[in-house]
Amino acid sequence: MAPLRVMLLRLALLAVAAVTVTAAARPSEVAVGSLFTYDSTIGRAARLAIELAVDDVNADRTVLAGTHLNLLAQDTNCSGFLGTIEALQLMERNVVAVIGPQSSGIGHVISHVVNELHVPLLSFAATDPTLSASEYPYFIRTTISDYFQMNAVASIVDYYQWKEQRGARISYKAAIPPNSNTEVINDVLFKANMMESRVMVVHVNPDTGMRIFSVANKLQMMASGYVWIVTDWLAAVLDSLTSRDRKDMSHLQGLIVLRQHILESDAKNKFTSKWNNAARNRSITSGLNSYGFYAYDSVWVVARGIDQFLNNGQQINFSTDPMLHDSNGSTLHLSTLKIFDGGEQMLQQLLLTNFTGLTGPVQFNSDRNLVHPAYDILNIGGSGSRLIGYWSNYSGLSVAAPEFLYQKPPNTSSLAQRLHNVVWPGDSTTTPKGWVFPNNGQPLRVGVPMKPSFKELVAGGKGPDNVTGYCIDIFNAAIKLLPYPVPCQFITIGDGRKNPNYDDIINMVAANSLDAAVGDFAIVRNRTKIAEFTQPYIESGLVIVAPVKQATSSAWAFLKPFTLEMWCVTGALFIFVGIAVWILEHRSNEEFRGSPRRQLITIFWFSFSTMFFSHRQNTVSALGRFVLIIWMFVVLIINSSYTASLTSILTVQQLASGITGIDSLISSGLPIGYQDGKFTRNYLIEELNIPDYRLVPLNTIQEYADALKRGPKDGGVAAIVDEMPYVEIFLSYHCNFRIVGQEFTKEGWGFAFKRDSPLAADLSTAILQLSESGQLQRIHDEWFTRPSCSSDDSEVGVTRLGLGSFWGLFLVCALICLLALVVFFIRICWQYNKYSNSEAAGEPSAAAAAAAAADAAAASTDAVERQRRPSRLGSFKEIIQFVDKKEEEIKRTMKRRLSEKDNQAAGSSDKDNQAAGSSDAHSVPSA
Repeated sequence: MAPLRVMLLRLALLAVAAVTVTAAARPSEVAVGSLFTYDSTIGRAARLAIELAVDDVNADRTVLAGTHLNLLAQDTNCSGFLGTIEALQLMERNVVAVIGPQSSGIGHVISHVVNELHVPLLSFAATDPTLSASEYPYFIRTTISDYFQMNAVASIVDYYQWKEQRGARISYKAAIPPNSNTEVINDVLFKANMMESRVMVVHVNPDTGMRIFSVANKLQMMASGYVWIVTDWLAAVLDSLTSRDRKDMSHLQGLIVLRQHILESDAKNKFTSKWNNAARNRSITSGLNSYGFYAYDSVWVVARGIDQFLNNGQQINFSTDPMLHDSNGSTLHLSTLKIFDGGEQMLQQLLLTNFTGLTGPVQFNSDRNLVHPAYDILNIGGSGSRLIGYWSNYSGLSVAAPEFLYQKPPNTSSLAQRLHNVVWPGDSTTTPKGWVFPNNGQPLRVGVPMKPSFKELVAGGKGPDNVTGYCIDIFNAAIKLLPYPVPCQFITIGDGRKNPNYDDIINMVAANSLDAAVGDFAIVRNRTKIAEFTQPYIESGLVIVAPVKQATSSAWAFLKPFTLEMWCVTGALFIFVGIAVWILEHRSNEEFRGSPRRQLITIFWFSFSTMFFSHRQNTVSALGRFVLIIWMFVVLIINSSYTASLTSILTVQQLASGITGIDSLISSGLPIGYQDGKFTRNYLIEELNIPDYRLVPLNTIQEYADALKRGPKDGGVAAIVDEMPYVEIFLSYHCNFRIVGQEFTKEGWGFAFKRDSPLAADLSTAILQLSESGQLQRIHDEWFTRPSCSSDDSEVGVTRLGLGSFWGLFLVCALICLLALVVFFIRICWQYNKYSNSEAAGEPSAAAAAAAAADAAAASTDAVERQRRPSRLGSFKEIIQFVDKKEEEIKRTMKRRLSEKDNQAAGSSDKDNQAAGSSDAHSVPSA
């Protein structure tokens, strides 16, 4: 027992020694720094929250196991320079982590310091997304990044469909320094008010941001029609006010405000009560806001990280940085800055944090952002605010709390997005449009092309508008339908003697030299890339115009529908079908028999009478009827085609140039006219690969007519390619030209504005209203009053029908006739062979009877040999005679011969039996 007791004593002593060594290894105190502006909306709430958190950590024996957390705080005074100095002074005191700063600007500067010294920096208020882990590996954000806050703003804009007007782009952005005076704020808001957008997003410093709304109220920017979306700084300000000034609240009516979402819990309520009591004891007049909760949780993140760091046996040591040294008598004392040797391990422990704090789950994802970022969406009204919904990156906008939605599958579809009703600025419950025409006192600069011709569309005029025309009237009518006034100033582009370049005018709109372009502007691809177009107010498309000649009367006009080749083949096929039907019907149909003269007449009469379906001969054979059915279908096609072609030839005009469509125009190699300044030239070159030398620019209606009349041989053009509205006007003056082929492009005319201009969308709606009310058509009829020549392309370019259009049909018909004849002659040959065999079978029967009288044995032998001899076909004359015989006569003859053969066979059998009996009678006695 004694040795055992000694052994146990030794083990106890070793255990005590191990505990003593472990306890000695943990430091009695750990220094943690904090950096923020004490006298600020965020700092006042955060300072007390951090102090209370440190007290709670030191009072909790389950964390740090007796190691005291020593807080070293420094005031940055909202200055990047002072903040950097304070951070350096803090680093001299060998802190293992720094909580803060509250400013993203200071955070960028200090992050370089902590990167060098390997000290983790945990900020509860620096929300700038550019403070990223890739650039600043020792920076940890313990609050929600502005990346998610801007996503929430974008979701609100999308929900109310304001992005359809502006494409969800920022049209104007201006920085307001924290210490800006009223005059600076006034200038910024005045410039914003000159813009079209009425959706204002305010993201500023909370300590000076309230002045923005008082200035906006003086500028009447808090009235109906405006939208104000304010980020979480305003919620922090409102939560910090203990007794709210009703005058200040009157400037905030109708605002939409974001606030970090923090779930109500017992721990949160207990801490709030504790914070309020401490604030009263310290005479703090500011209230607690959400940043105070994030600051409190940040202290616990640090405490848990240090505790785990020490539990893993890590030591808190600092070493000199060889890159930091004082030289040339410097008094900065850079050599006092030490590198935290365990900084990397401490950083990893902090990133592994996972607990439930006052703000909810405290856990970092792979991007070092807190999991489940969410915001409350508030609507300011009266003396307080009203919760209208939530936003989370899990399910977007909702009226249900994010914690409830986390239990369901994520759903960010537009149908699932929902918010409660909002009271907007001006005490309006109607969702604002989100933009208005800019109230800058300047009229809309509208560019109008001035052309020497086609005055019905756009022309210079007298009066205040100084322009007239179909396009101008539609634009003015649409402007009047807008729910707001839009003063316009028309600026003519061009000298009126030559067409201006339309692409240049659109470029002027894109370059902001013009606000809009109104006229006959086609909506084509390259223009939509740089400008915004309205709904088309008239359909348009490129067509071909060519000269035509009037058809002249002729005594032989009835022969023109078909070519000579077609006539010859059709006549031959008529005769061929007639002969085929005669052959098929001759043996069985009495109507196809008779004298040779009668039969020849029947063939021709039957053939050509089928053209008018007036043939009187009936077909009785199956093959004849089959051929006739196919032939009647062919005749129907021929009759219909002939009638249509003859009608066209006698009533329409013929092309003078031979151009029948875009394909023949491209392949002709002839010169082509186009309207100068329009997109037609680029289209013909780039899309249809027509060489530039073939294109002839034209400006006026008279130039169109002269070029077409001269033709390609006299320096003119073979055809003109232009848009349908121009062609309609041109043809109303000149009826000896026609549209040929089909419209080979589809576009329309619209009014052009700057990219993302909301006027384009509103005018599109107005154009649709004009169309639905019929006013669009009435304006068209007022300007297009001249009687236009017929432009139906079916009346131009009629061609004669040739064999190429029917050879397939004719070939099928001929093959069917040949097939029927082949089947017929095979049947004839089989029938003739059978007929010949029946005739041969009758002759041997008579010879056998005569021979039997002389010698029964010899007769029997001859009969067997004759029956074994093959039947032979008769001569060609015999075959013709056979074919000429009636079907019934042949069948009757064959039937009679077969009957005789059967009778003869029966008679021979009786004689044989008699002979056998006689032989038997004589043979008995001899036996």
